[in-house]
Amino acid sequence: MTFGDRVIGALKLDENAFEDAERDPTSIGQAVGVIVLGAVSTGIGWIAYTGFSGIISGAVSALIGSLISSLLIWLVGTKMMPGPNTQADFPQTFRTVGFASAPNLFGFITIIPFLGWLLWVVIVLWQIAATVVAVKAVLDYADIGKAIIVVVICWVIGMAVSVMLMSLVGLRMMMTG
Repeated sequence: MTFGDRVIGALKLDENAFEDAERDPTSIGQAVGVIVLGAVSTGIGWIAYTGFSGIISGAVSALIGSLISSLLIWLVGTKMMPGPNTQADFPQTFRTVGFASAPNLFGFITIIPFLGWLLWVVIVLWQIAATVVAVKAVLDYADIGKAIIVVVICWVIGMAVSVMLMSLVGLRMMMTG
């Protein structure tokens, strides 16, 4: 598949596109491209709130977040909940989950007044669905249910860590302020 085929396949939630990214070690740059371009697009949509610096920080944050998410998915999926055919390594997981960021390529449409927030919710839900399909593909699960559970577990872990980090930053600010 070409890069465009993979992106369109990911947007259509086509498991074959995710499987193709998993199999192709050279697609890691493409996955990074999807993540960064999606973040830039979303930054354009939110430019009124974040300014131009938000585009850069959003791209960096998206890349770091994708690395962490992929690591969590890989650990939970291969160590805690492997299926009988699960043999994924971290780079395969990162490539596959990276393409699940494809719905963010439409993030620029969130700039539309009054509808932006609703369009953002649609994009987020679309990305969650793409992530579930990507997880099913990379972990070679027979059914989607196990992939949903992995995504939910990773989301809960991610939220808990985020809250802890924000609490630490807030505490540090209070102590120095």
